[in-house]
Amino acid sequence: MTEATSVPTTKQESRESGTTALQGETGAGAAPASRGRTTIADGVVETIAGMAAREVPGVHALGGGFARTMGAVRGMVPGGRTSVTRGVKVEVGEIQAAIDLALVVEYGVAIADLAAEVRENVIAGVERMTGLEVVEVNIAVNDVHLPDDEEQGRADGRVQ
Repeated sequence: MTEATSVPTTKQESRESGTTALQGETGAGAAPASRGRTTIADGVVETIAGMAAREVPGVHALGGGFARTMGAVRGMVPGGRTSVTRGVKVEVGEIQAAIDLALVVEYGVAIADLAAEVRENVIAGVERMTGLEVVEVNIAVNDVHLPDDEEQGRADGRVQ
């Protein structure tokens, strides 16, 4: 008969036998979720938060005055596109995130209700997609978009 050898299962047994053993399973025997580390870049959270905020009816745009102006210029350039992260700032830790949003709302929308809906949508989207706990979503309403703003801007141009 052959004699079975035992593998140390605790640090104490490891010291007594003179071998080094890791506690728990490692390598192929470990669960896939525990084999490595995942990091999420700030830009990823900014993109998710920006998209989630724009999904809410009543949000006209994100960003402050200068950021919106630069975004409009970028949008006029052939091949240029608007940035999804404009008006979004985040701080991302290992397990938590804090988000700041700058909004332009449509005229006639109840701002307090809109802010609550944006907050809920952003938290749900970020937490679902990243697994991070969103500790706060701060919302700054920078402007109100009036229905005749776009029509007036088009009529002021020299050529049509």
